[in-house]
Amino acid sequence: MLEKLSPAPGARKKPKRVGRGDGSGHGTYSGRGCKGQKSRAGGKTRPGFEGGQLPLIKRLPQKRGFTNIFKTQYSTVNIGQLSVFESGSEVTPEKLVDSGIVKSLNRPIKVLAGGEISHPLTVKANRFSAAAKAKIEAAGGKTEEVGHGHQSKAG
Repeated sequence: MLEKLSPAPGARKKPKRVGRGDGSGHGTYSGRGCKGQKSRAGGKTRPGFEGGQLPLIKRLPQKRGFTNIFKTQYSTVNIGQLSVFESGSEVTPEKLVDSGIVKSLNRPIKVLAGGEISHPLTVKANRFSAAAKAKIEAAGGKTEEVGHGHQSKAG
């Protein structure tokens, strides 16, 4: 019965109400201790801050690195996952989404050589690894690279 459902005992706790008098156990300093940066409102430091000491990230120049914001992020599909399609069928990005192998068409699809394939398939994707191409063709199938803009409607 829905009306008799209740959370397990101990699953729901009341929030700690700080600054509500000394009798509550969380009065006066409200669990923040005494003075100092951490006791102040807004007194947080950014990640990696070391109190003014030269931070580790600046002491090790070779560790700084960089992230390429223009990198192409692929949805990857292993050859072994393509065995769900029947022999001789055409595997398109849309069919991969329908079968749940790929979540969405927002990213281009790259086929990798993980696993084995025993029957011929015509596979259409944005990219293929050389080993994946060789395995598909060895099984009697064909590979076809489609452009990156295939997901969006031509306008």
